[in-house]
Amino acid sequence: MESLVIPVIILAVVAAGVALAARAVSRRQAAVKQAGTAPAPDPTEVARRAAAKLSEDQHRRLYALIAQGQAMAAIKLYYEATGEGLRASRDAVGALAAHPQAYRSPAAEAAEAEPDDDDTPQRFPYRYRAIASKGDVTREVSSNMLNDEIYGRIRTLARSGDTEGAATALTKHSDISMKQAREFIALLDD
Repeated sequence: MESLVIPVIILAVVAAGVALAARAVSRRQAAVKQAGTAPAPDPTEVARRAAAKLSEDQHRRLYALIAQGQAMAAIKLYYEATGEGLRASRDAVGALAAHPQAYRSPAAEAAEAEPDDDDTPQRFPYRYRAIASKGDVTREVSSNMLNDEIYGRIRTLARSGDTEGAATALTKHSDISMKQAREFIALLDD
């Protein structure tokens, strides 16, 4: 009987240890659930911000390292160039590799940040489809120079009675003729 006492004590200690570990894990999981998790940042935006922190030479060298498959050297270069932490540098280089960014000078960044009064068309990486219909008549405009904001301004112009201004704006942001734009705008003004 004495030979069973030591194994029973060891078994009891191990069981208590497992129970304490399980309790600690469940508390940690509950704390994480209660605190909530922050949404992950948009990787394209992370890449844009990361590229803005680099000079033209640093930008060129970083992409050369990425192209050669030298991720560690690229992270080191970014780390030394920006002074950010290692984890932030790793995330930035990963975003830059997944979402390549062209070099933009600080002057170009500042000019883009200022609102454009002349509303010069910009090309987007996607095609936007605007559809207007009245009765059996339906018109569609598809362009990579349109987005929700621009189309909203065009609709507002049309609904406020400035059909010529709306048609002009639509031709500026698409590849349709003024006649086609007027036909499209005529379907919008209700």
